[in-house]
Amino acid sequence: MPNIKSAQKRVRVTERKRLRNKSVRTMCKTNVNKAERLIFMGDLNAAQEAVAVAITSLDKAAEKGIIHLNNAARRKSRLMKKFNELQAQAPTPAVIKPKAAKAKPKAAKAKPKAAKAKSKTKPRTKAAETKAKPKATKAKPKVAKPKAKATKAKPEKAKKEEAPEKLDSEG
Repeated sequence: MPNIKSAQKRVRVTERKRLRNKSVRTMCKTNVNKAERLIFMGDLNAAQEAVAVAITSLDKAAEKGIIHLNNAARRKSRLMKKFNELQAQAPTPAVIKPKAAKAKPKAAKAKPKAAKAKSKTKPRTKAAETKAKPKATKAKPKVAKPKAKATKAKPEKAKKEEAPEKLDSEG
């Protein structure tokens, strides 16, 4: 046990933080283990939801500083790698489009063509964007105005003092 008062306080504070962070760390581990279990079982939909929950819990823990950002990134990467392998193995159902969806009015087809024509005029790369923009002129530096002298303020006070005298004479 430390003898210095500030060191004793640090021990108490770190113990409180350790207990607070412990629940978050165990929740992260639990969520990751649930997601991995569902991935190995082959349940794609449930695994997808569990992976999303595990990733959000890891992100929150990293955001709070409970685990390091790189630690969270590594664990998310490993989890997603396992999940992507499951998705690659799962057979994808063939999507059949109904015939009614294929028939579109001619007016609807004309709009995308107009949009495509507009997009052709825009530059496609960042370098092309910089070339297309006109060069901006350099802004002139602002010149500081000299401060008002104290002598100018005195006549204003004199005017203010004269105004009440006139009111007194009028009333």
